Amino acid sequence: MAGPRQQELPGVAAAPDGTLAINGRCFVRTVDQRRVVLVGGIPVAQYDSGDRMAEAYAVVSLVEQGHAEQVEVARAFGVSTRTVRRYQERFDAGGLAALGRPGGYPKGRPRPPRSRAVKVSQFKGEGVPNREIGRRLGITEKAVRKRLARAGWPKERGPVQASLPLGPGADPNLSGPVVYPVETPPVAPPPGADPNLSGLTAPPVAEPAPPQATADPPAAADDGALSVSFDTDPADRRIDRLLAYWGLLDDAAPLFRAGERVPHAGVLLAVPALVQSGVLDVARKVYGSIGPAFYGLRTTMVTLVLLALLRIKRPEALKERSPSDLGRLLGLDRAPEVKTLRRKLRRLAASGRAVEFGRLLAERRIQTIGAAVGFLYADGHVRVYHGKRTLPKAHVARMRIALPATTDYWVGDSRGDPLFVVTAEANAGMVKMLPPLLDEVRALVGERRITIVFDRGGYSPKLFLKLIAAGFDILTYRKGRFRKVPRKRFRRHKAVIDGCKVDYLLADQTVRLLGGKLPLRQVTRLSENGHQTPILTSRWDLPTVEVAFRMFERWRQENFFKYMREELALDALLDYNVEPADPARDVPNPVWNELSQKLRVARAEVARLSARYGLQALVNLEAERPTMRGFKIANARLAKPLVVALQRYTNLEARRARVPRRVPVEKVVEGDVVKLDTERKHLSNVLKMVAYQVESDLLRQIAPHYARVDDEGRTLLQTAFAGAADIAVDAGELRITLAPLSSPHRTRVIATLCDELNRTATLFPGTNLRLRYAVVVPT
Repeated sequence: MAGPRQQELPGVAAAPDGTLAINGRCFVRTVDQRRVVLVGGIPVAQYDSGDRMAEAYAVVSLVEQGHAEQVEVARAFGVSTRTVRRYQERFDAGGLAALGRPGGYPKGRPRPPRSRAVKVSQFKGEGVPNREIGRRLGITEKAVRKRLARAGWPKERGPVQASLPLGPGADPNLSGPVVYPVETPPVAPPPGADPNLSGLTAPPVAEPAPPQATADPPAAADDGALSVSFDTDPADRRIDRLLAYWGLLDDAAPLFRAGERVPHAGVLLAVPALVQSGVLDVARKVYGSIGPAFYGLRTTMVTLVLLALLRIKRPEALKERSPSDLGRLLGLDRAPEVKTLRRKLRRLAASGRAVEFGRLLAERRIQTIGAAVGFLYADGHVRVYHGKRTLPKAHVARMRIALPATTDYWVGDSRGDPLFVVTAEANAGMVKMLPPLLDEVRALVGERRITIVFDRGGYSPKLFLKLIAAGFDILTYRKGRFRKVPRKRFRRHKAVIDGCKVDYLLADQTVRLLGGKLPLRQVTRLSENGHQTPILTSRWDLPTVEVAFRMFERWRQENFFKYMREELALDALLDYNVEPADPARDVPNPVWNELSQKLRVARAEVARLSARYGLQALVNLEAERPTMRGFKIANARLAKPLVVALQRYTNLEARRARVPRRVPVEKVVEGDVVKLDTERKHLSNVLKMVAYQVESDLLRQIAPHYARVDDEGRTLLQTAFAGAADIAVDAGELRITLAPLSSPHRTRVIATLCDELNRTATLFPGTNLRLRYAVVVPT
């Protein structure tokens, strides 16, 4: 009986003659002794075939600009990865000139004695292997091969690569595995083995078929095309990995295997909310594909979000986890490891589309939450930098000190969930950043009128006028001195707003700023200790108590920053890369500041000496010194240092007047003007924001069933995510049965959440397996 037939491997487009593929988008084309390096069809370098310096520069450019990996470039240009790294080191140290080192033996390096070459030939004639020859003579195997070649020994043949009949149009540059010739008699292949996969023992492979469809269409599903796997054993994905190596697979299809108490399988509770967030659809729209790869775009996105929910805060933390256990959560045999995940992040960041990715996710979120964007909260978060680069300083409120840092401005909804983030240029303040932030808001929400809530950092009456004219309402604290409100004008206000009971002593009045040009409403809160907190707003329609409530809800953003910093490593530095900053940006002139400091000291000295001189004038006895001349003569000892101090102060003031107060930063900073690379960090922030939103959505689902949701809700979800669960695949369903939690009432809450998630009929991304959740109820 004929064995199962494996589906023919799909072909890829053949490369033109003279073209060598580096990877999926980089090629080297040779025409008439001229080489052209193409990236995405665009020439980025061209040179004569014998131009070593130009070729080395092309190698460095491809790697440094993120177009290809060291291994890919080394394979295409016929050099080792060590040579590629050496090119990079030379270019970093001496620029283009350092790549043009002439051929031949390096100048100044001592040559080995000729007797060593004779011994190499002697040992080779005795049949000693090259590696053993090198060990005996204290040289490398490469040096042995060179000496043998000079002595006329024939070059040893390496392993023979078997040809794979992939059909017309297949790319010969996407090579298959290396197969060594074997002189033993041929052995009949096992049943189900594919003769095209020589040297690879694989389990019988059935003809792939799309996953089974369920009876009725799901309410929420991943819109991407379903992947097809050529493997049958979920624990052995060699065929799919081979296809990815050949460039024939963009993303491995999830294949789940049944198991009991799979570690961390509780995190699959987050998959429906992850799908609903649209992160996979938006990523596919923005990035397209990062294949060919076994870990494609969908797998990478799901991995990064689930790792955040599992509190695996950095890729390096994967070293402490089992790749096979984490892989089972993704439907793979292994989860991507540290280098792979970093390479995927680097590939995504190289496209420069993180801002667009975040913007489209914000649009999707706003369409989902609706009324929650009536009030938007804006606040800055300072990420302290402890490296060796020279960066602008920012005031770190929690540490009460100015340190080198980067400032991100986050905009969130009225529930405290983030919508989008913008990185400020050179730690610009809130007054400067509010206009671009609100331009982004306007593009997201359209022409509807939005109330923007911010702290005293954005206080500027002139800015208020512009924002109100642009169709925004403001809500902020009043800054600076103000006239205290008489105690008799305060009234007690009690209300229940958004499920929160509030009780304030408030006074409501109208104030005019900018000489009467800007009328605003001021609501002042009186605390028990007598302190008054004035709040300004352009919303005349809101009840007095709601004005205070909305303003005081700013604490949600502060809690968000603290939570993200501690739980999701919001401040973590993902890489050490920098990018050029604006060298013409003006900064305070350190010379002006130094002269100002000296002026303050000189002014204090003048004041001190003047006080002594004036004291003598006050106690002067007219009977002894009736004239000013006599007083000056008598106090010449005090007058002389005062004159010197006045002259010094005058000179310093004149010197400072000739010095500009602000100068371009390039005149202040030694070396290049740089800033931390923003692309990869912005992408990381967006994905962590998605993880927080997923957690928040689940939190709202359990809120009606958990009395202590405000205090322990997120802790409960974290416990459920980290818990073990049984996994089973049955009749088009992926069944996740969670282990019970620490107490019956917590288990009941998660059971209720499972029922609600089951009603969404969500499909696991990349499959048509409907997710079904349950919890083991302890008896």
